[in-house]
Amino acid sequence: MSDKYFIDTNIFVCSFDDRQPAKKERALALIQEALTNGSGLISTQVIQEFLNVATQKFRVPMLVESASTYLRLVLNPLCQVYPSLALYESCLAIRAETKYSFYDSLILAAAVQAGCELLYSEDLQDGQEVQGVKIINPYL
Repeated sequence: MSDKYFIDTNIFVCSFDDRQPAKKERALALIQEALTNGSGLISTQVIQEFLNVATQKFRVPMLVESASTYLRLVLNPLCQVYPSLALYESCLAIRAETKYSFYDSLILAAAVQAGCELLYSEDLQDGQEVQGVKIINPYL
């Protein structure tokens, strides 16, 4: 393995949530570290999920111009995993193994494909290891 880590969508969402300042600060630190040292990464799924939430479900939805800027400056530079047959086959195997939802399994499959040691997510079981990737809830 390597020192690479995967960042789930919920970390990006938390980085905009002023109602939870401690979570926001931790999320921003993870994202900034990823952008600075290049060891943190995401998949196209994270981009799609984040943009959907940011432009439709935030208390104050993100404007298209702001979403486009965030996409260019933050999300795109971190994106290293793209859809492929191998990714979807891995997702299905992980889903059968873990009983996670399809989309959570797809996040795990992307982390595995990218050779990540860690997956930062608050939505999955903290401490669980799946195919060599350890799930960490960064807020615990």
